[in-house]
Amino acid sequence: GVAAVFEAHSAGGVAHAYSLHAWCGLAVLVLFVLQWLLGLGLFVFPGAGWALRGRYRPLHVFGGVALLALSVATSLLGITEMLLFHIRDTYSKFPAEGVLANVLGLLLVAFGLLVGYIVTREDWRRPPLPEELALSMDFKTLTEAESPGGSQ
Repeated sequence: GVAAVFEAHSAGGVAHAYSLHAWCGLAVLVLFVLQWLLGLGLFVFPGAGWALRGRYRPLHVFGGVALLALSVATSLLGITEMLLFHIRDTYSKFPAEGVLANVLGLLLVAFGLLVGYIVTREDWRRPPLPEELALSMDFKTLTEAESPGGSQ
């Protein structure tokens, strides 16, 4: 998507990364790549210690919810920007394109709120499987209760 935008802007002679929508989109891209790389490095590869994983996990969860919110906001900025570019003079007369864009914006907000609600609900989480309990990343479990192997 980012490559297509830069290509389209170059072909049309439009400046790159000048709007708030573009800046937020680049921020989403950079933060997503950072979130993905840190998650891969700390949770997938075995080099990270349990304590480091336990300390990073809340930041990782917060980062995911924050990225969701920033993605929805960036999408809304993009919809508004396109409406102002294409139907600026007729937007206040409720053309079909404007109504469709507004409905899409409301659906995006509803989607973001619903996913954010589901992700933050502790009682909606799947109970851990027995093999996952042995590999627990919960810092309290590792320091105050059993070790990851099950023995003390």
